Amino acid sequence: MELLFLAILVILMAIALGSGYPVAFALPGSAIMSILLAGLTGFLLEGNVDAYFHTGGAIEWLSAGVTNLRGVYWEVERDTLIAIPLFIFMGIMLQRSKIAEDLLVTMAQLFGPVRGGLGISVVFVGALLAATTGIVGATVVAMGLISLPAMLRNKYSTPLATGTIAASGTLGQIIPPSIVLIILADQLSSASDQASTMRKSLYKETTGELTMPSVFDVISTSAGEMFLGAFVPGLLLVGIYMAFILIAAYLFPKIAPPVPYKGNMDKKFWINVFLILIPPLTLIILVLGSIISGIATVNQAGAIGAAGAIVMAGYRQTSGSKSSYYPALIILIGLVLIGYAISQYDMNIKLINSFEDKIGIFLGLLGSSLVVISLIWSGKRLFNKENTMQEVMLETAKTTSLVFIILLGAAMLTAAFRAFGGEELVKDYLNSLPGGFWTKFVIVMAVIFVLGFFLDFIEIAVVVVPIVAPILLADPSANITAVWLGVMIGLNIQTSFLTPPFGFALFYLRGVASKAVKTLDMYKGVIPFIALQLLALTIVGIYPTLVNYLPNRVSYLSENSPPPRNPKLQICIEDYIKEKYFIGNNEIKNNIEVFKNKDLSSLDKNYSQIILSSLSGIDEAIGSLKKAYDINQEISEKSKEYLPVLNEVRGIQRVNLALTKELEEKQIILDRIDRADTRSLKKINDEIQNIKLKINSNNKTIPNDWTSINNNFKKIVKLEQKKRNDYRRLADNSYEKLAILSLLLSTVDDFKKFNDNFIDLKSKLGQQNKLILSEQVKSLSKKISELPDNRKITSHLNKVRRELKKKKVKMEKVYKLYDKSYSEYLKKLKSLNKIDPSVLLNLNKFLNSIKYNVGVRQQPKLNRDLALYAATCNADHKDLSIHF
Repeated sequence: MELLFLAILVILMAIALGSGYPVAFALPGSAIMSILLAGLTGFLLEGNVDAYFHTGGAIEWLSAGVTNLRGVYWEVERDTLIAIPLFIFMGIMLQRSKIAEDLLVTMAQLFGPVRGGLGISVVFVGALLAATTGIVGATVVAMGLISLPAMLRNKYSTPLATGTIAASGTLGQIIPPSIVLIILADQLSSASDQASTMRKSLYKETTGELTMPSVFDVISTSAGEMFLGAFVPGLLLVGIYMAFILIAAYLFPKIAPPVPYKGNMDKKFWINVFLILIPPLTLIILVLGSIISGIATVNQAGAIGAAGAIVMAGYRQTSGSKSSYYPALIILIGLVLIGYAISQYDMNIKLINSFEDKIGIFLGLLGSSLVVISLIWSGKRLFNKENTMQEVMLETAKTTSLVFIILLGAAMLTAAFRAFGGEELVKDYLNSLPGGFWTKFVIVMAVIFVLGFFLDFIEIAVVVVPIVAPILLADPSANITAVWLGVMIGLNIQTSFLTPPFGFALFYLRGVASKAVKTLDMYKGVIPFIALQLLALTIVGIYPTLVNYLPNRVSYLSENSPPPRNPKLQICIEDYIKEKYFIGNNEIKNNIEVFKNKDLSSLDKNYSQIILSSLSGIDEAIGSLKKAYDINQEISEKSKEYLPVLNEVRGIQRVNLALTKELEEKQIILDRIDRADTRSLKKINDEIQNIKLKINSNNKTIPNDWTSINNNFKKIVKLEQKKRNDYRRLADNSYEKLAILSLLLSTVDDFKKFNDNFIDLKSKLGQQNKLILSEQVKSLSKKISELPDNRKITSHLNKVRRELKKKKVKMEKVYKLYDKSYSEYLKKLKSLNKIDPSVLLNLNKFLNSIKYNVGVRQQPKLNRDLALYAATCNADHKDLSIHF
């Protein structure tokens, strides 16, 4: 019966959407109605309102749906959705300010004389508008009104003209800052949490281990990472479009002839190009650049974009007047002052100590004041000119409300879908498919592609993604990142928006195109662009580095980069060491040999032993790492035979797991059946027996030697991990000892100064107040403890302090303990005075040579070379199935 009510849920939603009922009410309405209907039917037929729910009951799932609403507008760890109204405001403001029109006209004049130049200019402007507005409908309509008549007037092929405009208009789906990407980031963040739980459960089931190593966990995403991940695929798509138009124009000159510019490309022309092209580019650089460089979060970048849009719209709306650009110049001066103040002065008001600090604060305040004045001036212009500000604010409120009310409705729908076992049904279906992850992925993408004909991107992102994304992300055989999945879904939705006969972009274009443009020509025009979209989708699918590299690079080079001890960095760091030092000349070993040959005779025996044991430890660590890679090679070879058997067995186990769940459900039904109903009892018992027979039959198909094969393979995997752990432990301990010794030798001069403190302290013993004396001993002990390897000295001093704090102080004991402490001090001072200064120089030189290889785990951050290597290394997806 659960399946019946699941079908009712889907049918109700389809009818509501098909009849034109608002999406915001169709989603929660169908959810509430189906849950209430299931509860009422259960009460009437079974006397139990919970009877026809997969788990829980009507009250629980209605409560769950309402509780889910909270996650949309308030979540402690996620503030992604705050950026939506900011970017919507920016897009609508720029669209209303006719910047699109200026860009199209100017770029057409610039590129027109080249074959296909007008088409290329449309793609270029489409990319710029996508990066500034991110609103598909507005972009298609704007370019359809301005570019289509111009392209047809200049004898462009109708299919090529319409296809170029429709395809360029949809770039707003994938080029950041895109509303699609923000919503996908929010949904995928939640999906990653669910996928993480699913993967941990799978690990526990397959290995018997209680906890899963964090290195195997699902990689989540954020809006900033989604923007970074979509940046390269977006540029790739723009490049493919431009290349296609250029090649088509040269192969078939008649479909895209050159359009000569009738005016003069003089100084005035280039100034006009500069004034029209540079502001949008500057805004893009400010918004995306602030995110990429780590200066601003996505929300802060949205605020920057909104402010920039106000200034740009302000001067565009008053073009022609002498004061048009005054607010823009004022804000530029303000930003320059702020940048100068931040770079040259300490801007912490609480730490003002000098007149110079006051100058820095003054410049910062002056710059901020100029920015505020510019924004107020521009805003006032927009209020007074054609009611622009009021209309933009109203449209922003409407669009934002639409997005959020759909998110709220989708939260209710998702709860209802889970109430009737829909999520489990989808999961079981996808996991039962042959072909592993890629079969599941292709089917999910095909479903999203088809849904893109009928549903807007918001509905797909908030209804479909939460259901299918956790299943795909949890699969360890592909170990995909959430950002890659988000970009692939974004590209897919963009493709479906172009596909006839239902593509949204085609409807937008049809609405503004003249009657002379045939719908069939539009369909013909988008077909090559759909092929290009699918090509881009395939390239990004095959090369996930295109998506994952930039987020990794920004993360690893940022101020808040993960420390080198982060578990997810270890394999990449060790690969770097292997490639840099093991292949060909072993630089680490050579450095060890060079350092061993240095004269260390002036060192105390204990210090010499530290160096020798550390060098031996490093040598042993390298040996362990080499052994780990030898074992890794063996694992790679044996995996060719092991993985097919593993996949076969895991497939059987998944089927049995589904059968076991079905068996449990049948058992529940059996418990509820009236014992007098013998016919129903017999039927359900027969079904239970059949399921048990299927499970037993499936178990027999598992190879007899599977247990031994699995155990033997896991032994090798564990041995490799042991060798890697040995390397990390030995390398860390060895480097740490040498680093402490280096610190000790570098503080000899500071250590010598304590001699006067000891002499002064002894002169006061027995003469000064005991409590005051105790504090002096404590102070001396604390200072000495700040230098390395002084435990013996401070131990005796602490005993002196404790004795002085007693009511009855034994001065003989105090003197004795003091003498022991001073004796240890003199002993160490003597050994330090003997050390040749060249020892410290050689030791530091050696430490620097191993700092970012053997000793990298002891550093606070990765250096640039290692960070860039790790960014590339972690950008590819690695199969983890051998660990599950």
